[in-house]
Amino acid sequence: MSQLETAMAILMKTFDTYAASQGKSDTLTKAEAKTLLERELPGLLKAAKNPGEVDKLLNGLDFNGDSEVDFSEFVVMVAALTCACHNRCPKK
Repeated sequence: MSQLETAMAILMKTFDTYAASQGKSDTLTKAEAKTLLERELPGLLKAAKNPGEVDKLLNGLDFNGDSEVDFSEFVVMVAALTCACHNRCPKK
């Protein structure tokens, strides 16, 4: 597989691993999402200037308001964090 295909497979496997621990297997509960962030992005979370930002991020993940994070919402979060980390997001 190419690097991008491998990255996509890792994203899918990571999401599925955490989604399978509670509730529905195709969505993340808030607890699952928090665990995923803590385990998979520890450096990013430690670099956050305000620990309350993690809760704000978790609340912001649920775009459709169903109290769960589906794969599409997860991918948007990963893309947004990737842009932020690489300073490539358009500035307003």
